[in-house]
Amino acid sequence: MTAPDTTRPPYAGTRYPRLAQVPAFTEFVSRDWADVPTRPQLPAGAAAAASAHRDRLSAALPGQVIVAAAGHAPVRNDDAHYGFRADSGFVWLTACQVEGAVIVLWPASGGHDAVLYLPPPFRPGDAGFFSDANHGELWVGPSAGLPEWADALGMTVEPLAALERRHPELRGAAAARSAAALAAEVGAEVSPEVEGALARLRMVKDAWEIGQLREAVDATVAGFGAVVAEVPRAIADGLGERWLQGTFDRHARTYGNGPGYSTIVGSGAHAPILHWVRCDGDIVPDAALLLDMGVEARSLYTADVTRTVPASGTFSPAQRDVHDLVERAHRAGLDRIRPGVEYLDFHFAAMEVVAQGLHDWGLLPVSVDEALSPEGQQHRRYLACGIGHHLGLDVHDCSQAHYEEYMGAALEPGVVMTVEPGLYFHAHDLTLPPELRGIGVRLEDDVLVTDAGSEVLSAALPISADEVEAWTRAQWTGER
Repeated sequence: MTAPDTTRPPYAGTRYPRLAQVPAFTEFVSRDWADVPTRPQLPAGAAAAASAHRDRLSAALPGQVIVAAAGHAPVRNDDAHYGFRADSGFVWLTACQVEGAVIVLWPASGGHDAVLYLPPPFRPGDAGFFSDANHGELWVGPSAGLPEWADALGMTVEPLAALERRHPELRGAAAARSAAALAAEVGAEVSPEVEGALARLRMVKDAWEIGQLREAVDATVAGFGAVVAEVPRAIADGLGERWLQGTFDRHARTYGNGPGYSTIVGSGAHAPILHWVRCDGDIVPDAALLLDMGVEARSLYTADVTRTVPASGTFSPAQRDVHDLVERAHRAGLDRIRPGVEYLDFHFAAMEVVAQGLHDWGLLPVSVDEALSPEGQQHRRYLACGIGHHLGLDVHDCSQAHYEEYMGAALEPGVVMTVEPGLYFHAHDLTLPPELRGIGVRLEDDVLVTDAGSEVLSAALPISADEVEAWTRAQWTGER
């Protein structure tokens, strides 16, 4: 007879029930927890700004049911998710960043009554306290409840279940993961004009929003210094683009919510690649290094700034020539930013400088006028993207607006936008002389349209080649 295996635990091989089905556990885990006071952490002035935004949207869509949802974190793989970032239109209306939340503006006499519907946290005594990995406080930590949110935001807050129970036609709103999905979920029961109206209203920033963008830009400027200071180490230790990307992303997370978009660090032949977000190459010691980076503030307003620096501290003659041409285009674009000017004027002004420069270098097969014509556009081989965009809660802000409200509209005070001409000479482009291949240069500033003209919010960073070289070397010597 075989002796029993006394080395195995007594319950080895037993299929355990779910914890929710074990009364002894549920009774024990539900008691003897101290109360943890919590309050939403909001940027100063955020609640008042959101209230004003709701009033503007209410006036734009009188008598209509208005719904916006925070959305949900997208799946990364299996049961792992990317970090949650609330829908920008929802944040503009609420200052709230709770996953799965929904705001409804119900038509009322004189405007709308706004109600924010939140999934309440599961606290000790709730079944979800230990079983819900999204809202159970045993999993995600203590969080503010509905009364705390109502007090912080100065608005009516109700449990999400109340919306689904009283208005079953809106049941799909909380499940929506994006604005487009929300429109598909709720259908004709709500205004189809919400997304366009939000984009139109968000184009002109109020004083609070401009302050948030200044904060984001200032943090970004500091981040550029932190990144460029690490270039010698990235070269010497073979750490490459990844190290510089990580340096900025850590800075953005420390001084804001995080990067406002995927950080671009492109060295050498990677610099001409418009969206080089892989950042997995070496830092080539004698190449140009393109850095496109932006800090997203904790209010979720983001900066978007680009500079191209010499990894050696000094541009080569060819690199300097390209940088100088981009600088001239950049300044031409900046000169067109003022109230009353059509949005696309800055784009055309910069493109004209680019086309003329390329023609002077013998790179265009046609005249400058032919290239600039709608039927030509040959210069765009080396500059396939646009010259700028609106900036705000989204890096490409208000892109849902109609053409006549965006590109076909005149600039007005309160608009914040980027100006970002560049030249992208790919290493395998046979139309280029060898000395130009593999050079990519972009200059991008964040610009506020003012009553008197414009203000470059990112002006603390240098623009000219001489200034860029001096600034780059100063980051290495600590003479900042």
